[in-house]
Amino acid sequence: MMVEDSMPAIYPPANFASGARKYVLFSGREQGFARPPRALSARLSIERVRSDRPRAHDARRNYGVTGTAEVRETVAMSEHGLDEPRSNGLARVGGYVLLLALTGGGFMLVRRHGVQLVAPIAPVGSDLFGAGPAHVKVDVLMHVLLAMAVIIVTARLLGALFSWVRQPPVIGEVLAGILLGPSLLGRAWPEAAAFVLPPTVAPFLAVLSQVGVLLYMFMVGLELDLGLIRARTHATVAISHASIVAPFLLGSILALVLYPRLATSDVPFTVFALFLGVSMSVTAFPVLARILTDRAMHRSRMGTIALTCAAVDDVTAWCLLAFVVSVANTTQLGAALRTAGFSIAYIVFCFAVLRPLARRVVARTEGLAEVPRSVVAGVFVALLGSALVTEWIGIHAIFGAFLMGAVIPADARVARELVKKLEDIVVILLLPAFFAYTGLRTQIGLVSGVTDWLLCGLIIAVASVGKFGGSALAARITGLSWRDSAALGILMNTRGLMELIVLNIGLDLKVISPRLFAMLVIMAVVTTFATTPVLHLVHRPAPAVDDARPHALGEVPG
Repeated sequence: MMVEDSMPAIYPPANFASGARKYVLFSGREQGFARPPRALSARLSIERVRSDRPRAHDARRNYGVTGTAEVRETVAMSEHGLDEPRSNGLARVGGYVLLLALTGGGFMLVRRHGVQLVAPIAPVGSDLFGAGPAHVKVDVLMHVLLAMAVIIVTARLLGALFSWVRQPPVIGEVLAGILLGPSLLGRAWPEAAAFVLPPTVAPFLAVLSQVGVLLYMFMVGLELDLGLIRARTHATVAISHASIVAPFLLGSILALVLYPRLATSDVPFTVFALFLGVSMSVTAFPVLARILTDRAMHRSRMGTIALTCAAVDDVTAWCLLAFVVSVANTTQLGAALRTAGFSIAYIVFCFAVLRPLARRVVARTEGLAEVPRSVVAGVFVALLGSALVTEWIGIHAIFGAFLMGAVIPADARVARELVKKLEDIVVILLLPAFFAYTGLRTQIGLVSGVTDWLLCGLIIAVASVGKFGGSALAARITGLSWRDSAALGILMNTRGLMELIVLNIGLDLKVISPRLFAMLVIMAVVTTFATTPVLHLVHRPAPAVDDARPHALGEVPG
């Protein structure tokens, strides 16, 4: 490993470029290979690329980007006991088919019992934003601007506080939104809550938060290295799939308990169980990466495995969520199948037609002094068009934004420039609006009584057991030690912002009630908060991979 200075290299957020520097997960393209060589199929590289554009100190601090060193390393997983299985391809395919069959069969068994359950009737005129003087006429623009200023300051302060105690800053930012909502400020000082965040501004915050989430998912897509996913080993595939299948099935079983108590009769059990399973399956890739870098594990074998599994996990979970949204938006099987068909067709169109076109367009900008504004404008028009298409299909606009980001090559100059231009605006300005909007909808007071808190504890336990158990067992079977397997299971139980996005979609679709929404938000915060201290008890970071051996990419002839 070549290190130009001693300062640590840190980069968490979903492979986000932090303007001045960026981690790139890649499999050979950066060394001039048109395609990743087969010899590299079990190797992952993390490269931090420097640029001359200065960044705000707060953004670097909050998202863990420090130092000016250029660090380049390669972790060869095959040298650490994660060689690809020697079994033939047919046996592997058969194993995956069996896994899918067991998952489908298990869910159908749960559904067979669940459809006989009866949920309570939905209350008339239920309030999604807590009790507040909604009838009071306010100056909307003034209150929106005031709310944005207050939430940004509060989010930055709490984010810095949690960062100081070695916790992901996103926890503080989420709590800032909750504390300013009806759960705390609305109870302790109703007049101040009514002035800062009156319910009448909620629709306007909703628009700002939706724009922020769209751009955030677009940035996630821009930083998604498809070469990394194509080059993943069968061990990481098994771990990532197990970390989805286990919590999905346990969440579906949990629906048998929660549906008669926390759902409403106008929500079919199948949709409720599917959504609950998906909500248990999410892993927050940005938060996980931040935890790894804070513990100096991002250059270790464990860090590379965890990042790869989380990347595959997130892509799979978003595909499952798209399917659930399509089912929730239709009442007939034929309509659901049409939605699924249109979705698959659009995904194929994006990668078969748009991605090669995007490669040709961005290739023309590589030699220019700067990316033309016409190209940037074209990308944003394509982003909005893709979001419109997926919203029309019925699988939510965020999937279109994510797909359009994934279409643009992650190593292209256009992708790097777009992330640099967008990151501060999205992270500092727009995402706090999402946290405030989520806080307005999170009513902790709805979770009252021993029964409710026991159900909330049960949700946390099922979510943790599913993620931890599925990941740890699969990791142990693929050859990791019990200690490393446990550490990987703990890491995969990290949720955070990704979980909040999923939960807000469920509340928008009225698949989950405000009371269950509050319980699931508590679950997301608790599981994310617990990751760092529990990981500290279980796992001591292994030393980074020694660079005494030749550089893996350099070993392969061009």
